[in-house]
Amino acid sequence: MLKVVKAGYHGILLPEVGIGLDYSGSKAEYIFISHAHADHVPKNRKLSVYATPPTASFMKLRGFGGEVKPLEFGQTLKTDKARITFYPAGHILGSAMTFVESEFGNLLYTGDYRTPPSPATEGFELPDAKIDTFITEATFSLPIYKWKTEEELAQQIRTFASQNLEEGFTPVFTAYNLGKAQELMFILKELNHPMQIHGAGFKLCKVYEEHGFPLGDYETYNRDTCEGKILITPSSALGTGFASNVKKKRVAYCSGWAANESRQTQLTVDELIPISDHLDFFELIDLCQRLNPKKVLITHTPNPKVVQHYLDELGINSGFLDLEAVDNE
Repeated sequence: MLKVVKAGYHGILLPEVGIGLDYSGSKAEYIFISHAHADHVPKNRKLSVYATPPTASFMKLRGFGGEVKPLEFGQTLKTDKARITFYPAGHILGSAMTFVESEFGNLLYTGDYRTPPSPATEGFELPDAKIDTFITEATFSLPIYKWKTEEELAQQIRTFASQNLEEGFTPVFTAYNLGKAQELMFILKELNHPMQIHGAGFKLCKVYEEHGFPLGDYETYNRDTCEGKILITPSSALGTGFASNVKKKRVAYCSGWAANESRQTQLTVDELIPISDHLDFFELIDLCQRLNPKKVLITHTPNPKVVQHYLDELGINSGFLDLEAVDNE
């Protein structure tokens, strides 16, 4: 099997084939980026890397100054030591799982992923091959995390918005600026009601539109005109004055962490909507069982031993790569 080396706070190096995955070092000839969230983009912003076209656009908009070479889903890049192919990861637009094939064996690196996929993505697809090494995130690594169906969550989102508008309240949805915000907009567009999104998220929306995901009637946040609109913002902005002039508003916290009801009192919000860009605990275990790889390497989790216990019960060999998880989903 391919040798896997932890490289930095999130990067992975495959030294036998000269490949880096979400990697920021100098020992890889080829670097592949799974998606444009900050914890997966190289700290060295001058590197030459490969990414899907949407990820390339997001990286440039967020200040990445290096060369980003586009690699489409299903298009295989051949090097002298490996074949590399991106598969849709269903996490955010452009998110990719990286499949590496070599004489040392193959490896599937998920980055972050969601199955069933977010409706505002290209979907989720696995390679048609027996997997040797499966590197999987496990952000939601406890059995308390089991998601509602996409239909149930979409209904909860639309109902929160429409009921509050009818009652004269401005609905505010908290969501990370890249991915979750646009998924909410994609769901809320059916209400045909104007939306305003935090400025840092606004500039990213055009990439969704360019790739065939309409987001409805939206504009950048304007303090003077936001009242009565559907508002979307990161939680952090609420503490720095976002919509503080709107007296009648209700806030929905949108995250997989909302499955833990204690968040409602911790954050002082009006509703918890457990919508995540990641798969839930049971989907993770089921996928590992379905793939049945020779080795599972678990990343981005505070509870690796829980996941490993369940995999042990299934007779699946596993290990832990201590890569940092970021609480933004």
